Amino acid sequence: MLGEELGKGPAHGFDDGCWTLARVQAVILRRLWVSLSVATAWRLLKRHGWSWQTPARRALGRDEHAVELWKKEVRPRVKTSRQHSGQGSSSRTKPASR
Repeated sequence: MLGEELGKGPAHGFDDGCWTLARVQAVILRRLWVSLSVATAWRLLKRHGWSWQTPARRALGRDEHAVELWKKEVRPRVKTSRQHSGQGSSSRTKPASR
């Protein structure tokens, strides 16, 4: 029954055929009169063979040049800035002892 309802897609009043856990939760509540948490809705979907899906296409407005520039110049700086220069301390008031 749940699979049939989800197969209807936009028939449930959504603008597109994409399913979010919140939408699944809403359909379960409206059609089956059962209130579930988002985590429980996800477990139910997995149990019925539904899987996580990713878009088949990239965004139309994606700027490939900007993405490559970020990967080459910005990402290495961000990664190295996260490395610590010495021992740390779990206390905010007491500096690390050497």
